[in-house]
Amino acid sequence: MIRTRAEKEKWEAGTLAPFAQKSRESAGRAHTEPAHPHRTQYERDRARIIHSRAFRRLEYKTQVFLNGTGDHLRTRLTHTIEVASISRTIARALGLNEDLAETIALAHDLGHAPFGHSGEETLDELMREHGGFEHNGQSLRIVEVIERKYPRFDGLNLSWEVREGLQKHQKFYDAPTPGAHEKFTSPSLEAQIANLADEITYYSHDLDDGLDFHLITPEQLAELEVWQHSFKEVRRHFPKLRGKELHGYVIRCMIDRQVQDVIATSADLIATAGVGCVEDVRRQKKPLIRYSLPLLRANQALRKFLYKNLYHHPRVAGANQRACSLLRNVFQAYLKKRSLLGETTAKRIRRDGLHRTVCDYLSGMTDRYLIEEHDRLFAAAKNGSSPTSGEERVITRRHE
Repeated sequence: MIRTRAEKEKWEAGTLAPFAQKSRESAGRAHTEPAHPHRTQYERDRARIIHSRAFRRLEYKTQVFLNGTGDHLRTRLTHTIEVASISRTIARALGLNEDLAETIALAHDLGHAPFGHSGEETLDELMREHGGFEHNGQSLRIVEVIERKYPRFDGLNLSWEVREGLQKHQKFYDAPTPGAHEKFTSPSLEAQIANLADEITYYSHDLDDGLDFHLITPEQLAELEVWQHSFKEVRRHFPKLRGKELHGYVIRCMIDRQVQDVIATSADLIATAGVGCVEDVRRQKKPLIRYSLPLLRANQALRKFLYKNLYHHPRVAGANQRACSLLRNVFQAYLKKRSLLGETTAKRIRRDGLHRTVCDYLSGMTDRYLIEEHDRLFAAAKNGSSPTSGEERVITRRHE
């Protein structure tokens, strides 16, 4: 039996919670398109994200450690897949739209610059007089403007609900486009899930990578409740586990505990709030997808620990800062000689300005490509020759 889009939408209406975002109740797309015969709105969005260039580049972008420094360390892509998996688990348990939660998760890091958060800070500094740079806003910009796969419009023309889930700025809620939706104060529960799943994933897995890379020792974690709780449980059930096997299973149990806590806490908050539809969710003043207070405090302590002992560790920060000096050099080189940009990128200068165009181009680069680009530009300058334009580069290293 073939399941059509209409049958899937009927299944959603009869199965998902009343406050879940249903596909057929979507606010639609900026550019009207005919409905797909077999895929719902959010299934269609998910495919567009997975097939985008920005998504493929995540494989070679830094999570915490510079890409290429270890075969088992997380990249921005593996992190994204992990966030999507946790998002589906929470959404399914709460009777929400798994496709929407997963789609937002898959797109949430598309806007990350090379070299992780250090690269983001560097671009923000370089763009201080020209609107700044922030990866959440850049993710939205990629799916709305930068990706080009369709002849009738720029961007991927994603549904309003997915773009809503990517819009994370100073306030808890910002509508992706102005208009009637500005009356809302909260995003969908599916968007809230993707946001919290991101936090669950990167704190736990950054800790895992830090232990695996010997930048953090188990002894340092003795005062962290979120570690000790799972550590004691694992030792109670598996007293013979040692070393990496022990630490890896503790991390796994930490994640499971946090996911279960979010599901139970959020279910209680949803019931207490008495929301009966997705509009009720969007009128809430605070998120309904949350940790319990004890686990929130435990995670805040973990976050503080990671910033002190991992993200600012000399071996991490030093390597990232050296890489960011390359980012600055290439940025300035493009400003001085815009012909270095490819033809497709250069066309955006008139509309977006030189600085924003250069920023878009650089933020889309992988770690590897930016390092190679720096070598190409400055080796050519050292040798007295002229670097080629973006249109003349080797096709296997093409960035545009």
